[in-house]
Amino acid sequence: MRFNWNYDYVKGSKIAYTFSIILTIAGIVSLLALGLNYAVDFKSGSNVDITVSKAITSEQIDPIIKDMGVKEGDVHITPGADRVNVRFSNVLDEKQESKFKQEFSKLDSSASYEVNTVDPEMAKELERNAIYAVLIASIGIMIYVAIRFEWRFALAAVVSIFHDAFVVISVFSIFRLEVNLTFITAVLTIVGFSINDTIVIFDRIRENLRFAKKSTKADLREVVNHSLAQTMTRSLNTTFTVFIASLCLFIFGGESIRMFSLAMVIGTFFGAYSSIFIAAPLWFTLKSKQVNKPKTAAKASN
Repeated sequence: MRFNWNYDYVKGSKIAYTFSIILTIAGIVSLLALGLNYAVDFKSGSNVDITVSKAITSEQIDPIIKDMGVKEGDVHITPGADRVNVRFSNVLDEKQESKFKQEFSKLDSSASYEVNTVDPEMAKELERNAIYAVLIASIGIMIYVAIRFEWRFALAAVVSIFHDAFVVISVFSIFRLEVNLTFITAVLTIVGFSINDTIVIFDRIRENLRFAKKSTKADLREVVNHSLAQTMTRSLNTTFTVFIASLCLFIFGGESIRMFSLAMVIGTFFGAYSSIFIAAPLWFTLKSKQVNKPKTAAKASN
């Protein structure tokens, strides 16, 4: 069955722009007011990952925390049927770690422990390197697109991928979801997925420009809409495949990749959305100004 994807995507982008602006403002407010819910990877402290043979509740662990002399507000407990995670804001010394294991073993004698500790300097370095990774990837993409296409394509592409990355970050901030190293991996993966989809659309626009009239704004609008219609099936098929795979990982995958999978689910959807309703229409807006210049100059000379 073949669908007719003919639609005025440029006109529809106005609604998309409004939605994205609202979401961006909400994200900025959330980041300024709440920040991100960093995992132990990005802040100093100790993270105790415990594999258990039976379900352990937070209420059972609370007396152990009190007995250690650690404030309850400095500890985050995530119970589970076969796995319990206890995150301490402060780094545990050997005595505290030993006491915790000893007391917890009274609840489950067959429990096994994995303790990860991050000091303040390492946490700051990881956070700094994560920001550098996203920025360097974006700059590299912009240079590549500018060389292969033109600066308008490059600018539209970078706005699109920054939009996708920021949306994912905003969602994690608003809903207080944990940000760890796998989240950064997911953001970089989303950037790569988004630019791949955008490049396919841009390539079709460039190809159609070779055989189309470019004398008016309406001509360019038709090229963009036609190019999007031609690539729509491919874009949706790719997005749907990655989306379903990420969703399955989120539902059936382990706790260690849950946040990665969730970020991919959100980013995959918005990656396709931004390629269609932000990147291509933004290029049209930039390019249409160039088309109008000759006419303006001609009127001025008369």
